[in-house]
Amino acid sequence: MPRYVAFLRGVSPMNAKMPELKKCFEAAGFTNVRTVLSSGNVVFDARAASEPALARKCEAAMHKALGRSFYTIVRPVSHLRELLATDPFAAHGVPAKAKRVVSFLREAHAPKAALPLAQHESAVLCMIGREVFSAYVPTDNGPVFMRLIERTFGKDITTRTWDTVAKCADA
Repeated sequence: MPRYVAFLRGVSPMNAKMPELKKCFEAAGFTNVRTVLSSGNVVFDARAASEPALARKCEAAMHKALGRSFYTIVRPVSHLRELLATDPFAAHGVPAKAKRVVSFLREAHAPKAALPLAQHESAVLCMIGREVFSAYVPTDNGPVFMRLIERTFGKDITTRTWDTVAKCADA
């Protein structure tokens, strides 16, 4: 049975408890369910289905069990492993001290501005398929990279660090 990761937008320990998320995914019929960290990453097994169909099923399960849902983007674990193996950051000379992040889109669409974009030690580097790759060096300017991403791709995205993506692919 294929393994998937549901990346939920806007989840934190303050607005969703991971054991509750796990239970609602199990109630929806998903198996071998695990949450990764406390930021809305749910790894599960399911019969092969389209990513949009799985996302709708996840959102409906959350709404039923929790009374609310979180915007959900689903990727097969096999896809995440391929991304990790290609390391799209290598071609961009990302400084060693920079944080690497991936933003997931449900559907590929052209950015509103040409890439790469940079501002205050943050850069939206490239888009490959439905993933946007960014890097930033933490500064006092706050999450500039998120403002760049949202201005370029909108808010129907969810973002994870490269390390979190690796943890999800291994779960």
